[in-house]
Amino acid sequence: MLSVRHLDAFTRGRIIEKLEEGRSVTSVAAEFGIAHSIVSRLRRQFQTTGTAIRGFSSGRLRGTTPADDRYIVSQARRNRRQTAGEIAGHTTQATGRPISRFTVARRLHEGGLFARRPVRWVPLTPAHRRRRSLWCREHRNWSDNEWGRVLLTDESRFSLSSDSHRILIWRERGSRNHHSYIIERDRYGGRGVLVWRGIILGSRTDLHIFDAGSVNGTRYCNEILLPHVRLFRGAMGLQFLFMDDNAPCHRTIAVEQLLESEDIERMDWPARSPYLNPIEHVWDFLGRRLAARTLPPVMIRELRLALQDEWAAMLQQLIDTLILSMGRRCETCLAVRGHHIPY
Repeated sequence: MLSVRHLDAFTRGRIIEKLEEGRSVTSVAAEFGIAHSIVSRLRRQFQTTGTAIRGFSSGRLRGTTPADDRYIVSQARRNRRQTAGEIAGHTTQATGRPISRFTVARRLHEGGLFARRPVRWVPLTPAHRRRRSLWCREHRNWSDNEWGRVLLTDESRFSLSSDSHRILIWRERGSRNHHSYIIERDRYGGRGVLVWRGIILGSRTDLHIFDAGSVNGTRYCNEILLPHVRLFRGAMGLQFLFMDDNAPCHRTIAVEQLLESEDIERMDWPARSPYLNPIEHVWDFLGRRLAARTLPPVMIRELRLALQDEWAAMLQQLIDTLILSMGRRCETCLAVRGHHIPY
């Protein structure tokens, strides 16, 4: 709906002309297709000031100069993790004029900088990048049938508390995955539980939640390989291919001997390549579902039950779509020369 301020000078003059002819406010409003109150306010303005032309106001004085604005943006670009309050303090000290953090945030937005959570990636060495590039070249042309025989597995820890620490950085739009704005991290603290699961085209394993304590090769054999992986090997036969990462408990002598005795073929997997594994998207999906709960879990027992409920509610169609995207993930990895693959 139009307001008085949106009417141009010519339209205002025509409305006053109609009113001066003795027309009613209602009929004039209907003729111009505007609200009755707009015509009424315009008539009162004409009767009070003698003109229907809208006056112009200089508005509130800007609290910063162009030089201040450039200083604020440069401060944020020098240290992307500064808060708006910290930048406001530096600017106030430099200019001698009080400047609020809200003013700083507006100036940064005008300069194209916005506060965003940084992307977290696993640190990679040149050797890691070379190995994952080689792996992607070997597997990028695999067919859906070949990927359909691979059981993709992984462990993940779910904590009762967030690990983000509300760290924000100032960055431009479209620069989410720029290497300067990434936090490399592969360990998270806080009370939580370690879970394991596997996905395969058309099926999935049960969600296994480890009891307290570290997971060694013996526990991995007794709790994962024997009750879960061996069943899929028996059902699929020799075409079965087992994928797990390079965690120490996965590469013990006991695990190697068990896989050999059960005739389970293991897929070669490049070290520190979680973003190649589509199961990472499933972990992210579970984490989001937990966070979106009306009553998030606050105790370990509640966290275990919530994880089991959300895993049971997960759609197999979503899992199949993620598995069939492996070829595209390999292409993406090669396109960025073995570096991180964004979600």
